[in-house]
Amino acid sequence: MKAVIVHDFAPLKTAKLEQVDDLTPAIGEVIVEMQAIEVNFPDILVMEGNYQVKPPLPFAPGKAGAGIVAAVGSGVDTLKLGDRVGVQVEYGAYAEQACVKEGHCFAMPDAMPFDVAAALGLAYQTAYFALTDRAAFKPGDTVLVLGASGGVGSAAVQLAKALGASTVIAAGRGAKGKHASEICGSDHYIDLDMDNLRDGLRDAVHEVTNGNGVDIIIDPVGGAASAAALRAIAWRGRFVVVGFAAGDIPVFKANYLLVKNIAVSGLQWSDYRQRDAAQVRKAQTDIFRLWSEGKIAPLVSQRFPLGEFAAALGTIQDGSAWGKIVLIPEKNNDI
Repeated sequence: MKAVIVHDFAPLKTAKLEQVDDLTPAIGEVIVEMQAIEVNFPDILVMEGNYQVKPPLPFAPGKAGAGIVAAVGSGVDTLKLGDRVGVQVEYGAYAEQACVKEGHCFAMPDAMPFDVAAALGLAYQTAYFALTDRAAFKPGDTVLVLGASGGVGSAAVQLAKALGASTVIAAGRGAKGKHASEICGSDHYIDLDMDNLRDGLRDAVHEVTNGNGVDIIIDPVGGAASAAALRAIAWRGRFVVVGFAAGDIPVFKANYLLVKNIAVSGLQWSDYRQRDAAQVRKAQTDIFRLWSEGKIAPLVSQRFPLGEFAAALGTIQDGSAWGKIVLIPEKNNDI
């Protein structure tokens, strides 16, 4: 099979698509012939050695995708050859085959395309847990999503609307961000390319919320936008830190949290997969259900051949990506 192989933690362009041995499942595992692979910002961090978990070298990166069960290891009793599944792994998805634990495979709805299933993986799981678990979302809440044109951001906009938010405000940059947020169903858009972001973001949010601020902020961005957004949160608001796509890790002043009774929490999705597989399965089932009911639809903006993984990741690295990016193994280019 072919796989993207990382031999040393280094800039992503040093990895290569290589011919490697086919995989064999161990006890409790299946081999999945990958049909579509989700591309995510953490993939870059893993490849460059900046992620909290460093795989043993050499390895194939990639944390999620979708495909067809091609081999079944002993002890597996819920999957069979030919099953169509979404998959989640710590690493190994950037390949024509992936070795996946039985519990980390999720049966796809019959009508769901593989690229859609791949796009509904890690990013949607991250947004789902950020909203429902860390932010204690309830119908009627107002939600501000930073980085709303990105993978997690666009997922958070769609899920907040689908789960019953009264108002979803998308924050991004320029016309591209506005276009993406409108497709995803946001109620309002705030362009972060403004003078005096510190006051301007708060003023824009207050205009939409009658001066109340928002109940929930989902932040995959970090940097100056985080500090500005905190000033736009309502009393007893919940701020969820998901990532730092802007590159700068924000620092929150505890006195401001105290004065407004604000809760700030963090989300590291991989811990959910490792610590509470049942909760992850419930979340993925709910995400697939929302798609089947027409309430969410991932914004798959680009599909790259697997061999062009560096170009795909480059769009995330340089900030030109919007929505979800998906890799397609060359033999599956008709998907």
